[in-house]
Amino acid sequence: MTNQNFIDAFRHSSPYIRAHQGNTFVISINGHLFDHPQLTNLIHDLALLNSLGIKLVIAFGARPQIDKSLKHAKLPNDYHHNIRVTTQAAMDVIVPIIGSMTLDLQARFTYSLSNTPMAGTEIKAINGNFITAKPVGIRDGIDHQHTGQVRKVNTKAIGLLLDMDNIILLPPIGFSPTGEIFNLNVEEVAQSCAIALQANKLIYGINEPAVNASKDLTTELSPDDARAAVINNPDLQHTLNAAALACDNGINRTHIINGTEDGALIKELFTCDGSGTLVTQQPFEQIRSASVDDITGILQLIEPLEAEGILIRRSREHIEREIDDFVVIERDNMVIGCAALHLFPNDATAELACLAIDTNYHRANRGDNLLQHMTLLAQQDNIQRILVFTTQSSHWFIERGFAETDLEKIPVERAELYNYQRNSKILLKAIQI
Repeated sequence: MTNQNFIDAFRHSSPYIRAHQGNTFVISINGHLFDHPQLTNLIHDLALLNSLGIKLVIAFGARPQIDKSLKHAKLPNDYHHNIRVTTQAAMDVIVPIIGSMTLDLQARFTYSLSNTPMAGTEIKAINGNFITAKPVGIRDGIDHQHTGQVRKVNTKAIGLLLDMDNIILLPPIGFSPTGEIFNLNVEEVAQSCAIALQANKLIYGINEPAVNASKDLTTELSPDDARAAVINNPDLQHTLNAAALACDNGINRTHIINGTEDGALIKELFTCDGSGTLVTQQPFEQIRSASVDDITGILQLIEPLEAEGILIRRSREHIEREIDDFVVIERDNMVIGCAALHLFPNDATAELACLAIDTNYHRANRGDNLLQHMTLLAQQDNIQRILVFTTQSSHWFIERGFAETDLEKIPVERAELYNYQRNSKILLKAIQI
């Protein structure tokens, strides 16, 4: 990365740094990541989040480690609907495995940072009896024995420790009020903790290519779409279901990232496009009416085009006067597109103006989507024709049904403002009401 690229990236990350500070994130790490070389880098990144004032709760799984140990001990390793059936003998194997992994994770927050820019930073990773569990019980006639599910999360204790800048570690173990120990599912532990804390984010780190790299899924899903997705992977399907349930219970954004990809967590949290799949009730990208708060974003979009002579220059005051005519494409609180529709109702005509898309987002047909949106708005106002003045984009509009016309065929009040020096082509398209 060049110095300028670094500077630009850092500047673009600053709104996210500010927005995340003081927030609570619950992060789930599945057991496969413990055996992956990227775990060390992931620990570095978690330490970095902690240093930025983000409160972290880290739940971790141990399924592959348990499977391996049960096989080595020649004990049954049975599942029913992807849920482990945990016998007492299996539990005797599981408890020391979880204990060892907990200590390993705590140690990594110390020695893994020694040769990094985070060297000298004091990271306090604490685990405790934060999860009260109950038995899964008998399902379809099968007694799951020591397999449990979350009954209660001690949010008061977790909250106090987070306020003291501790990182909380949640192993996949829970205790009943009567002292029994239960084996838990890490996705459920993370989900239940996030809901109980009303965390700002729930993040699932998985051990495969990011979900958005799959042909089956996209970078953004609603909870219903996440549940309906047909995935030939029971673990991933379970993660999607857990993410959907979290969203249904007040977690606005749940992320699924590829923990084996270096920097995936940082990219997901501090860039506009992220790196994984977002499950959310709220649209990540939308076209909406503009407000005065969008003026700076609009100016940043159109100023490069004005410098090239593609658009006429508009002052901040000019845009503010006409802000009710503007719509914007908003992506994760950033304006990446805009357009204005100026009405001439006496002539049943509207002028489409100031159409601009951020150069980083010249894909996914955003220009077409914006044009279609403006056409629908025009139709709602009984407009029959859309007018465009352009110096360099005539072919784009002609390909979308516009045709050249002349001044005599457009509204007089607009024709009187025609700039002969720019010598713009005049394009017109009839639309159906």
